[in-house]
Parts: sequence; structure tokens; C-alpha cells
Amino acid sequence: MTTTSTTRQGSGVKHAVSAAAPARRVAATDVHRSGRAFDVIALIVLIVFAVLWLVPSLFALKTSLTDNGTSALGAGPIIASFNPTLHSFASLFGAGDIWNWYIASGITSVVTAILTVFLASMAAFALSRLRFRGRNLTYLLIILGIMIPTQVLIVPIFQELGAVNLLNTYWGVILPQVPAVIAVFIFKQFFDGIPKDLEEAARIDGANRWRVYWSVIMPLSRPVIAAVTILTFVGVWNNLLLPLFVVANPNLMTIPVGLATVQGSFGQRYSDIQAGAILGALPLVILYVIFQRQIVEGVTGSGLKG
Repeated sequence: MTTTSTTRQGSGVKHAVSAAAPARRVAATDVHRSGRAFDVIALIVLIVFAVLWLVPSLFALKTSLTDNGTSALGAGPIIASFNPTLHSFASLFGAGDIWNWYIASGITSVVTAILTVFLASMAAFALSRLRFRGRNLTYLLIILGIMIPTQVLIVPIFQELGAVNLLNTYWGVILPQVPAVIAVFIFKQFFDGIPKDLEEAARIDGANRWRVYWSVIMPLSRPVIAAVTILTFVGVWNNLLLPLFVVANPNLMTIPVGLATVQGSFGQRYSDIQAGAILGALPLVILYVIFQRQIVEGVTGSGLKG
């Protein structure tokens, strides 16, 4: 009886183990299949979005390489045309003041990005590291600034710039764009994740608050600095509304304002308009190609991540 019981128990144990093993293999197979299915779906979605982005871009490039007479006939003749020409680009460089637009956009974008990073990081450092009365209320009021549309502030900004004689100047375009609420938010989120032990060690060594900010916090914040710098640069470069209101001097017009004047003067010359749009976007494409690694690291390492 004992032997039989043991045999039965042994066979039972063996049967239980052998029955459980296929179940685990099936479960692992199901997980592997579901993972592959997700990868395929994600790839399809990425391809669809890539096509949706590339088709208008390729059509704009094709239009810019088509003569104005053909482009005025519509999309069909543009696609059917196989006689590329650089006449639109030559006319823009010859007749348009595009070099001044590039200079104006470069100056305003670079200076605004530098000032935004410096001032927003200082404000975020104070909100993240300092303890003072009304800190939470101050941060709340700053965040509420995101809810105010920029268009609502155009008239007050125009009046203020006129009162201090900054209309038709680079500073009239730069200064209103420096207070960036989103930049303060991103910096604060990043600073909150930096261990306070580093700050305390620096304070023990005799560093004051400015030294902690400049020598400890900022060197650790290179990814978020890159993210804010690039986002600010792109935003200022593409801004049309503010420069359109505060700048009337053709020598100070930025790329978007200059393209608006080209469209108004050329009328239905779609090839020239598309050529100007491509020339305006070209520096941003080059910027992304050069700094794409910094952009990805900055976004994934800052408060932009989920």
C-alpha cells in the first residue's frame, strides 16, 4: 500500500508538473505573439503618419520646382510636369530681401532662446529650491499664464512697446517672447528631480545660492537646456503675429513676415510662394538634423516626458 501510494503520489506529482509546463510555454508564446502584433501595428501607424507628413512636403517641393504658369493650373498639372526649374528660388534671392529676413530671424531667435533659458531657469530654481511665503501661489499664477492666448496680449504689448519706443526694433520682437511659462514649468519639473544631497554638499563647502545654481544645478541640466533652447528657437523663428504687428521696417522683417509680403506681392504665383516657404523652413530642418540627438535626449530627460 505504501509503495502503491507512493507510486501514485509520484505519478501524480509528475503528471502535475508535466501538465503545468505546456501551460507556461503557451503563455510565453501568447505574450511573444502579442508583442509582435503590437510592433506590427505600431510600425503601420508610424508609416501612415510618415506618409501624411511627407506627401504635403514633397508636393510643396514639387510645386517650388515648377514654373508659375503650370502651378497656376492646379495640382494635376503640377504632378504631371517633369520640367524642374529653379526660377522661383532665383527670383526670391534676386528680388526678395530674404537675406535680411534670415538675419532678423536668426538674431531674434538666438537672443530670445538665450534669455529664455537663463531667466526661466532662474525662476524655476527659486520655485524648486527656495522656501518663501507665497511660493505655491506664485507658481500657480505662472502656470495659469499658459491659459492666456498670445493673440489676446498683442494690443497691450503693442502699446507698451510704443510707450518705450521699442517698435521697429529687434528688442520689440525679442522681449515679449522671453517670458515663457512652459520653459519655467519644464525647468522646475527637472530641478525637482535633482537630489538635494548635491546642493547640501555644495552648501557645506561654502557655496552660496548663486554658486549652487550656476555650478551644480545648471551643469546637470544640459538635456533640459537643450530642449528648451531648441523649442524656443523654433517657436520664435515661426512666430508671425508679433513681428507682423511691431515691425514695419523691411530690413527688420523675420522670415514669416517676409513670406507674407511675398505672397501679397506675387498673388497667385504659387511656385514662388512655395519656394519661399521651403527656404524659410530649411534652417529648422538643418538644425534638427544636426541636433536631433540632443533634441531627443532633452525631451526624454525633461518635464516633457509622461
